[in-house]
Amino acid sequence: MRSEIAAELNLCIQKDAAQPIPVQLTAEIRELVAKGKLAPGDPIPSTRALSTQLGVARGTIVAAYEQLQGEGYLISERGSGTRINPHLRPVQPTPPPSKKPKAHKSLMPLSPGAPDTSALVDPTWRAAWREAAAQTRALPTAGAYELREEISHHLRHMRGLVAEPERIIIASGAREGLMVLLHALGPQLEVGVESPGYPSLRKIPGLLGHRLQEVSTDEHGIRTDQLGHMDALIVTPSHQYPTGGSLPAQRRTALAEWACRRNTLLIEDDYDSELRYAGQPLPALAALAPNNTALLGTFSTLISPSIACGYIVMPPDLVEAGLRVRELLSQPAGTITQIALARYMASGALRRRTQRLRRLYAKRRDIVTEELSGLAHATLRPIHGGLHAVVLCERDAHEVVRACAAQGLGVTALSEHWGGSGVSDNGVVIGFGAHSDEDLRRALRILAGELRKTPA
Repeated sequence: MRSEIAAELNLCIQKDAAQPIPVQLTAEIRELVAKGKLAPGDPIPSTRALSTQLGVARGTIVAAYEQLQGEGYLISERGSGTRINPHLRPVQPTPPPSKKPKAHKSLMPLSPGAPDTSALVDPTWRAAWREAAAQTRALPTAGAYELREEISHHLRHMRGLVAEPERIIIASGAREGLMVLLHALGPQLEVGVESPGYPSLRKIPGLLGHRLQEVSTDEHGIRTDQLGHMDALIVTPSHQYPTGGSLPAQRRTALAEWACRRNTLLIEDDYDSELRYAGQPLPALAALAPNNTALLGTFSTLISPSIACGYIVMPPDLVEAGLRVRELLSQPAGTITQIALARYMASGALRRRTQRLRRLYAKRRDIVTEELSGLAHATLRPIHGGLHAVVLCERDAHEVVRACAAQGLGVTALSEHWGGSGVSDNGVVIGFGAHSDEDLRRALRILAGELRKTPA
């Protein structure tokens, strides 16, 4: 213990200085105590250890220690070595902490999209990671083939999309996947984004130097009658974020025809599309226009965001360009993570988990409906899928957000999902996936109490 501290004392001793070495040592140690780098009760190196470290005679160290003991800085006890006096008061008083605004301790953040991970770690999950940990091998540029194969099976069964493993590239998530796609597509693009839309995704094109075009949405999703010229368009046709709309078949067809006619790349964010509470998941847009659509998928809502692993289904003509980008950026997920996910999916565990989660989240969706429907000054939008809900309100949404925060509840203003100035709806967005039924009810009653208040 004392030798480790000796290595960290960082004493600056000059053997050719005018001051004797014992004087330098005592001054250095006093300074370390004054600055709090040595605290009362800290053990310090033995005289022998410190003389070896500094390359000076042991008697020199003894002289310095004796001086410091006489001043009350050090005490020496048989069996416990030399320490800074435990009763020593700091020479330099600690400055009072700066006054900061009092932060509200969050009772719970109702974060949109946050899943329930409480029952994730089961024997199948542990076995998958154990088996994966026994393998060490280099991964192909696109990612582990067995994982891409399982993703291909998953998309065929769950999304009605036939995507060969060769068209799938592993990414760390939707944002990183979008960066790969835009790099593969080229520089200085015109990129369309839904307004409102997913905040973090819509920031990526601008970060890469591309121009954004805001495209309006309504209760059904993106408005296909407002599409202009663009090189790529980011859409959420299965479950528009945050409004929750599902793009009708007629608009899907119109969107696919427009993309083929204009040679525009549709970038389909497949966010929480498997979690529908009415009917089966809608077919992926990529099934309608496979040559003009790239699909971004993740395991965030079905497994956990901490997995940090997702995938891109590339259009055939962009596969090679995507692989060149992936090779340059390297694999974002390690061998163990990719193989463990492949094992977990191959066992059928992900499909079983999806079914359990649908039942669990459907129950929590019903709790949201029960607690927030019929409020005098607020309207809950229909929740057909996903892990979030939108509540339109008459009271200023930012005022509601602040009032909830004062009671330890985190909700988000709907206006934060617009990129431009065309905000038309006043409301809040909440997530209902991550908390127990009891905690969710408690949080929703706080929110309902604020929404019931008469607008100013």
